[in-house]
Amino acid sequence: MEVESPNEIMNNELVLVEDTQSMETEMQLDLLEPEANHMVELTPNIVEPQPTKRRKKKSVVWEHFTIETVGAGCRRAYCKQCKQSFAYSTGNKVAGTSHLKRHIAKGTCPVVLRNQERNNQSTPYSAPPKMSSFTDTPKRRYRTASVPYLSFDADRCRHEIARMIIMHDYPLHMVEHPGFMAFVQNLQPRFDMVSFNTVQGDCVATYLREKASIQRVIEGVPGRICLTLDLWPSSRTVGYMFVSGQFIDSEWKMHWKLLNVIMEPYPESATAFSHSVAACLSDWNMDGKLFSVTINQPLNDAATDNMRALLSVKNPLVLGGQLLVGNCLAHSLSKIFEDAVISVDGLVKMIRDSVKYVKTSESREEKFIELKQQLQVSSSKTLAIDDQTRWSTTYEMLLAAWELKEVFSCLDTMDPDYKDTPTEENWKQVEILCTYLKPLFDTANLLTTAGSPTTNTFFHEAWKIQLELARAASSEDPFVSTLTKSMQENFDKYWKSSCFILAIAVVMDPRFKLKLVEFSFSKIYGDDSASYVKIVDDGIHELFNEYIALPLPLTPAYTEVVNGQSGKAEDPQGIVSNGVGLTDFDAYIMETTSQLSKSELDQYLQESLLPRVHEFDVVGWWKVNRMKYPTLSKMACDILSIPVCTVPAASVFDTVRKEMDSYRCSLRPETVEALICAKDWLQTETVEAPVAPVKVEVPI
Repeated sequence: MEVESPNEIMNNELVLVEDTQSMETEMQLDLLEPEANHMVELTPNIVEPQPTKRRKKKSVVWEHFTIETVGAGCRRAYCKQCKQSFAYSTGNKVAGTSHLKRHIAKGTCPVVLRNQERNNQSTPYSAPPKMSSFTDTPKRRYRTASVPYLSFDADRCRHEIARMIIMHDYPLHMVEHPGFMAFVQNLQPRFDMVSFNTVQGDCVATYLREKASIQRVIEGVPGRICLTLDLWPSSRTVGYMFVSGQFIDSEWKMHWKLLNVIMEPYPESATAFSHSVAACLSDWNMDGKLFSVTINQPLNDAATDNMRALLSVKNPLVLGGQLLVGNCLAHSLSKIFEDAVISVDGLVKMIRDSVKYVKTSESREEKFIELKQQLQVSSSKTLAIDDQTRWSTTYEMLLAAWELKEVFSCLDTMDPDYKDTPTEENWKQVEILCTYLKPLFDTANLLTTAGSPTTNTFFHEAWKIQLELARAASSEDPFVSTLTKSMQENFDKYWKSSCFILAIAVVMDPRFKLKLVEFSFSKIYGDDSASYVKIVDDGIHELFNEYIALPLPLTPAYTEVVNGQSGKAEDPQGIVSNGVGLTDFDAYIMETTSQLSKSELDQYLQESLLPRVHEFDVVGWWKVNRMKYPTLSKMACDILSIPVCTVPAASVFDTVRKEMDSYRCSLRPETVEALICAKDWLQTETVEAPVAPVKVEVPI
């Protein structure tokens, strides 16, 4: 191994002493591998030793640079590709090679980088040079500067651009906007900008990758799938049907997935909804898995007949198409609220103007707060001007104003400009309005909670609203009866179309079963309640008998038994495999035992009710009891997964109907579906209700 001469060592040490601050970073890599470029001319005061053989420069930098003398005692390094020159040595000072490596690393010489990538070579700065024993001497202790390894993956960049466009609803054309192109080129000159067609393909590819994973989840669902349909109009007279699926997986967890966004050329036709259902079932290969359909709007007779016919074909063993929910609960509550506010529009406007008067001036708001403190009003509510596109904000504004009515009543004493003070009668009417809006608000709020409450939860809410509005509509108070009459009429339409499904769902709650149906129907229907209870009782038994008729391998408990000890039983005499006369015998056994023993459903209904625990996981209870009720637990999971709402939680309180924007209408329908579905899947990998431990004991 060659070593440096004494003169080289002395000159290198002189350079470090003279310019430690400027040279430390530049020379640290070169000092780690001693090269000839550190040699400087000897000063006259130093005796020149015998000439030694000059070592060949080892740094890969010199594959791209040459050294040329430009003047007395001055040499510069020139890039072989772009001919740019860099400082190398002046007198006895050597600049080193770090800045030459940065020239390549910064991408300012793309020819070099392309050649390296083409040859699959690492860049000169890809790894720090190895330290030699020369640098380990006690006199030389240098800080090791790390030159960053700049990895660049064009495919990864394209993937992230597609994800960005999907997640934030950016237009696909943004990749061709000059401002965005300039930004990307300044950020990474080596990235070749993609075109509209390219990024469109990347977005569709992202959608297809995510769809494959969703498909695997759906294929593994042991039960059936419930669909929701939400129709969005557009300015181009075509509609877009949002088809979502809700189901319970093999781990007994609830999922809600947006499955399709289907363009319907004639959204007002009688076949629009049934066509979307058929297209979804075909696209996801879900024939035989459909259980129920929930729609965001009432259908006319022709559309209802088409949908029930489709349900009868696609799930012939499930009540002949009766599991059709014709009204979305969120849309129904929104419509009822709007009608109520319209009936007292002058009152709501008066309160809104008073709130606006306070909130639009900082000085007036300070006076209001000061007056509240003086009056010692205990309310924690704060005033806020409502957003009329979300009815929850209007309710909260009215409720806050009513709790602060004393402050409003005295505000004119501190502010003479405030003249439109609501009267005592006005405040009484606001109180009545809030009283009847509160059940609507509380029920809608349940739809926004994480984990999507199961169907049985909404029977409690619905029958209480139905009962209270029916009583209020017959009130002797003219204001109350006028306010609630239209509310009761609208909610009655929802109740009639949904009470059957809500009732069979609450029967699957072991805390209530059929008893709550009997109790609530007696309050609502009086002497006629028995006939309505019989409809629910007959329906739940008919549905159970249809599940009994299903092939046994579809029953989870049967699968567990087959995979367990029963599946390992020996048959030494070959009686089972022989099958002589046993088919008729099996049918006889089923016939006779069904007459002597109670069914799972009857046994379940006759057992005592569980204690009413506030936080009760009904799906978890059926999971624990799936061995005791193998068929009934399967049916319960399908019933409890029926959705009552067709919109996501963020849209529950919307008063303005969603409409497809003109930009998306200009895209191909397949692209629209890819962008919207992929966004839903990327935002929430799984929307599931956590399965909490059951907090009650199973009765023996």
